[in-house]
Amino acid sequence: MSSSCYQSLKKFCYKSEDIKAVTVAWRTLQFSWNTSSSFNSYITFRVQLISQQMSSDSSMNPEATSKSKSPEYGFFDPQMKPYRQSYFKLLVPVVLLIVIVMTTDPGSTAASLVDQLGWGWRTRKSLESAFLANSNGEHVPKNMHLSWSILDQSEVGNNQKVIEYVTEEKVWAVVVVNQGATSRLVAARSSGDPSYDPSSAVTFYYAQGRNEVAVNSFVVPLTTTLLQKSVAQFSAQFTSQYFNSLESALNTNTTAAASMMQNNARAPLTISQPFGFTAVNLRPYTKPVTMAILLVGQIYVIIFAFIFTMAHAEARSLIAPHLSFRSYAIVRVVLPLLVYIPLSFSYAMISLPFKLTFDAKFSYAGGFFIYWLYNYMGMASLGLATEAMLTALTQRFVVCFIISLIISNVSTASLPVELQPGFYRYGLGFPVYNLGHAVRTIVFNTKNTLGKDAAILLGWIVLSCITIPVFTWIERRRRIRTTSDAKDYSAQQEIAKA
Repeated sequence: MSSSCYQSLKKFCYKSEDIKAVTVAWRTLQFSWNTSSSFNSYITFRVQLISQQMSSDSSMNPEATSKSKSPEYGFFDPQMKPYRQSYFKLLVPVVLLIVIVMTTDPGSTAASLVDQLGWGWRTRKSLESAFLANSNGEHVPKNMHLSWSILDQSEVGNNQKVIEYVTEEKVWAVVVVNQGATSRLVAARSSGDPSYDPSSAVTFYYAQGRNEVAVNSFVVPLTTTLLQKSVAQFSAQFTSQYFNSLESALNTNTTAAASMMQNNARAPLTISQPFGFTAVNLRPYTKPVTMAILLVGQIYVIIFAFIFTMAHAEARSLIAPHLSFRSYAIVRVVLPLLVYIPLSFSYAMISLPFKLTFDAKFSYAGGFFIYWLYNYMGMASLGLATEAMLTALTQRFVVCFIISLIISNVSTASLPVELQPGFYRYGLGFPVYNLGHAVRTIVFNTKNTLGKDAAILLGWIVLSCITIPVFTWIERRRRIRTTSDAKDYSAQQEIAKA
């Protein structure tokens, strides 16, 4: 694993946080690659040892009864019993070793933009100009502004409808100028109400759990800066108008002016800070450890699935010569799907000690098992892809596919597609992006697209279930043709010698 691959990974990143993530991912890949090499060495040694034992015992060798053509049995035929036993004796320890490594490696459980989409709703004309100017990029650095739409209350509805725009991910943020904000301020000044709360004038809604990188880096800071500046300007204008009226009262009606100053003393916020805003995080990013399962953890899923793929390739070499094509193709598809059940469950169990909020949308137990189910589908979609490409590319070149698989999936998963060039929209149909979206739905109660996410993951599984038999048939035909050519060549050589 050369450092040139690491440098190529860094080219995909332009922020320090991304480079740190790639560094962690690269260390994960190096560790997992070394583990895979160790497992493969162990499996190869065991296969050679068992092959020698079987070749010395003709009673265990089905080929001993037919020298001209290797017999083709079903996987559960009695003649295959010794091979089945050896096959499972090789695979069971590998699965246990993967589970042990998965649960003991601390890196698998601990986690160490700018054309934004936005929507504003307000009723006060004094703030419209500030938001429209920001939307047009006026008085702000290039690509450091949000795009806003100004809508009237009648176009959107009540606050609950506004909140649904955010939680259903139709928009990234909503700024609401609450109804009666000005009348409440006037009433508080007139009565000297000390309980007046300036932050009740404007409400800023957002959902951090949708994507913490986009929200923390752009949505919240840019919107907060805009609100602070525009609200401060409007407050200054409104206070200036009030002092003008107070000055007029001092010249015409000293009693009224004295009453106004007494009220100001009882409610000083009506003068010093007449308007403010409240930020409401509708879907908090409550567990930072979620980053481990959203990004780095998915690299582990690919690597652990690949480790089993490589071990399975060595183990099935014992039974492949004696199985019919139908039985062999079924074994290649069905057995990994069965093995992914304990592997994905072990991976899901790792999250339990970190108290992830599996009860954000469902019950805690229900949320956990749904999370495990999606991890299983994710591991199956990625693992079966490596199983198929191992046959197509062989062991010499499958590593290139693994690196491409990791880069193509991870590069689209950390940021929303709105922040990336149009090319990266392919990620909408890739496993890691949809698995991450499903995890956010379960853990943070974001928009429910579990059906769509499951359909895409199952689509990848079905695709691999089709390509594995096709590639296997092509490979078997190639080997038969190569063997036939070799036999013809040997016969010609014998005839020439005679």
